[in-house]
Amino acid sequence: MPIDGIDHVQLAAPAGCEPEARRFFSGLLGLQEIPKPVRLAAKGGAWFRAGAQELHIGVEQDFTPARKAHPGLKVGRGELDGLAERLSGAGTNVIWDDAIEGVRRFYCEDPWGNRLELSER
Repeated sequence: MPIDGIDHVQLAAPAGCEPEARRFFSGLLGLQEIPKPVRLAAKGGAWFRAGAQELHIGVEQDFTPARKAHPGLKVGRGELDGLAERLSGAGTNVIWDDAIEGVRRFYCEDPWGNRLELSER
């Protein structure tokens, strides 16, 4: 098969999103910010690494949050409750979901209303 993985997922955000992106994705979720290529940096946004994959936050002029489509982020074993508490403590609404047997997970929104799923198997 010619495709052997996912390189990155991109979420859209409004112009000027960079400080909030860093606070939320790096500060709260613990993702490592990585530099954007010089030719793309002028477009705004920020890039982060999650394991071998990347999560890109790109500026969209007529921004509308993704309410259904979402990235699913894997959380290290035993870390999900602490992450939920950290997000809740920072004012992020955490919605637990037990629809998949054997998977602990919750949903939340990034600072602009994009849906995120965080799970621990």
